[in-house]
Amino acid sequence: MPLKDNTKLQSLIKEKALIIEDNGQFELASGDKSNYFFDMKLVSMDPEGSELIANAILELLKNEDVDYIGGLESGAIPIATVVANKSLQIKKPIPAFFVRKTPKERGTKKMIEGNLTENSKVVLVEDVTTKGESVILAVRRVRELNCRVDKVITIVDRLAGAKENLEKENIELVSIFTKNDFNL
Repeated sequence: MPLKDNTKLQSLIKEKALIIEDNGQFELASGDKSNYFFDMKLVSMDPEGSELIANAILELLKNEDVDYIGGLESGAIPIATVVANKSLQIKKPIPAFFVRKTPKERGTKKMIEGNLTENSKVVLVEDVTTKGESVILAVRRVRELNCRVDKVITIVDRLAGAKENLEKENIELVSIFTKNDFNL
């Protein structure tokens, strides 16, 4: 069950991002098929939605010492960015970064863009987790810089194995919501 402060975010997700088609078969990043889909960019790139997401994540991090926040392109980009912006407003700045799925073909050819230095404590964010395969890719890239990653925060967990798969990597998955919060 979501925290009381997150009920507005939950309503916004239901209204803008949750698509249910009884006969529909959405293909997920995991390769699985589903009759429902969370198009979370419609919330994470919305002024009110992004503010609510940032507040929820910063509330989860309020007692933690975090050097950087980031995640895998493209779902994590607006989330990490708005958290970084909001963190400055509350005088606890957390710089953001993102991990590319494949190296950039020009310029610096980096796999990781933005602010991230070696040996840092990092929290990764995701818009939706299913099996966790995408975020595990980001974890491995970040750990190549000897950074410590022991937490992933997702807006919605589809309860399809991400928590268990991340536990195998010694990472805690913290979800703001699960599919059950949307009666799925």
